[in-house]
Amino acid sequence: MSESLKKSDASVILTMDKVYKSYPVRGGKDKLVLNDINLSVSRGSFISVVGPTGCGKSTMFRLLLGEEPPTSGLVIVNGIRVSKPDRNRGVVFQKYSLFPHLNVIENVSYGLELEEFTLAGRYLSPIKYKTKKKEYREQAQSYLEIVGLAESADKFPMELSGGMRQRAAIAQALIMNPEMLFMDEPFGALDEGTRLDMQLFLLQLWDKTHMTIFFVTHDLEEALFMGTRVIVLSQYYSTNGSPAIGSKIVIDKSIPGESPRPPESRYTQEFNQLLKQIRKDGLDPDYKQDIKDFDLSHRLAKKGI
Repeated sequence: MSESLKKSDASVILTMDKVYKSYPVRGGKDKLVLNDINLSVSRGSFISVVGPTGCGKSTMFRLLLGEEPPTSGLVIVNGIRVSKPDRNRGVVFQKYSLFPHLNVIENVSYGLELEEFTLAGRYLSPIKYKTKKKEYREQAQSYLEIVGLAESADKFPMELSGGMRQRAAIAQALIMNPEMLFMDEPFGALDEGTRLDMQLFLLQLWDKTHMTIFFVTHDLEEALFMGTRVIVLSQYYSTNGSPAIGSKIVIDKSIPGESPRPPESRYTQEFNQLLKQIRKDGLDPDYKQDIKDFDLSHRLAKKGI
């Protein structure tokens, strides 16, 4: 991260600086998945990330979490290079991260227990463990109240609806008090009605906490309804007429209107114009816009080629 960025925008919490990611291919040279990704994110943003299948959204997600390193370039959070996952970056996946043999409150408090005690430590310090476990349960109960599951604390995951399980998974992430919440298709498995309820719930939670959220989804309407900024990652582009090699950020712009926004905002002309732009510039395999024409109009986007 450059000194100019540090000085010019103190609110920046996350940076990807000239990030490339390649994977080895049997019998051939490495396949480039991410090609020169540059991204700066300010605190309190709600970043929606979309792109066609195979564009590397999940790869970017793993790099940001620290689950794997970039081939080259830097991923930086709070001025520190990301090298492994930590509690400052909470995560919620599409598939619920709940243990079936634990009830809801045990699932939510499990991260705190795991951070403090090894399995052996629970037996070697039984009094301390019992005291701490009570504290963790009280904390977990307060987070269950936040996500509207206080009365379901003693239920097991199989007794919950899909929306309730995802609320429990969000509480499980929030109890670790992360600065950023990374969500990978968190509502993809929900029916339409439950999905809208969860979208509204998450927006209300974000509005209260001002947490930085990085939201990966394949649903364009969901992305534009939820976020304050949209990042479109795509392998459909050209460079001076030459085919693309790896995916780039082809759109990086603010989403019009204040968020949280009402559900009816989906039907505005602005909303539909942006949908149309994303479908054409980022998702249409037959339209290869040139790299010089990328819409990188967000104030923190890296301009130029």
